[in-house]
Amino acid sequence: MGTGGYEDLEKDRTGQAEAFDAIGDRYDEAFPHKEGQIEAGGWLTASLPRGSRVLDLACGTGMPTARQLTDGGLRVTGIDLSPRMLELARRNVPEAEFVRADMGDLVGGGALAGGSFAGVAAFFALLMLPRPEIPYLLRTVHDLLEPGGLLALSMVEADVDDMQIPFLGNTIRVSGYLRDELRDVVTDAGFEVIKEESFAYAPASSDVPPELQLFLYCRRA
Repeated sequence: MGTGGYEDLEKDRTGQAEAFDAIGDRYDEAFPHKEGQIEAGGWLTASLPRGSRVLDLACGTGMPTARQLTDGGLRVTGIDLSPRMLELARRNVPEAEFVRADMGDLVGGGALAGGSFAGVAAFFALLMLPRPEIPYLLRTVHDLLEPGGLLALSMVEADVDDMQIPFLGNTIRVSGYLRDELRDVVTDAGFEVIKEESFAYAPASSDVPPELQLFLYCRRA
């Protein structure tokens, strides 16, 4: 799939950034244990040469991923739609570069040159997009990676598309896939899935239900 047709999709981000602006650092308080995310970030760090450029999609507060990757000697660029999250990220990881951008802005070129990253971290980033947009973004991530580049991706396993849910006193819209379908979407975008992990996760906040988190370790094919 190329980017043709992406411009015809209805891209509604109403309330998404505002919700995360309001949540701020309560996000890290609600999700204090991120073993799966840290393990996948460790894989990126161990697999890439020091000094490699890595893109952190929907970087949030920069914790733990941008911090972990930077501490591992990688050059991190993080993007997020929430100004408040970016403020926190710049405070938490001043060595990294953070840019306010919609993930959809990357489709079709955007501000980032194709083939300019050795790795991409997309931890719970794609779930913020409607399903029709996700294949386009994955193909864009494929093109942003250098040949053989790595993608560490996580999603919550759920058969939903742009569904409204309560989240830490706010409302956000999320999408998800069942495990086999997520693998198909990722491989159709040009990735080889090297490894899969799943973690049952119970957030610290009673406002967020338990979830099954899926982690895919991928290489640009």
